[in-house]
Amino acid sequence: QVQLVESGGGLVQAGGSLRLSCAASGGTFSMYAMGWFRQAPGKEREFVATINWSGGNIYYRDSVKGRFTISRDNAKNTVYLQMNSLKPEDTAVYYCAADETGWGTPVRPSDYDYWGQGTQVTVSS
Repeated sequence: QVQLVESGGGLVQAGGSLRLSCAASGGTFSMYAMGWFRQAPGKEREFVATINWSGGNIYYRDSVKGRFTISRDNAKNTVYLQMNSLKPEDTAVYYCAADETGWGTPVRPSDYDYWGQGTQVTVSS
């Protein structure tokens, strides 16, 4: 069973930065596509960024392009989300997810097989 554990969330002022990490265990991390999603109170879970197994294919939602960077270290079984120029509207619980297919850049929650428990990101104005 694959386990995903996010860390790095917290409270930051608008314009600040955070780096989220997601450590995987129990599976073959290097074969998975990995994604980041977020969910704000009262809203549906939404796609943020995804990276395929090799890191060669990356895709972002439009509102985070140029501010967020997804990356992975297959030797450490970890995927990262570097978030810069944070805005209050980025406030949400952030989740990482793993897709066993591996080669694509899936954007729907239903495309993913495993999920972490989430980490809170709060951006104050």
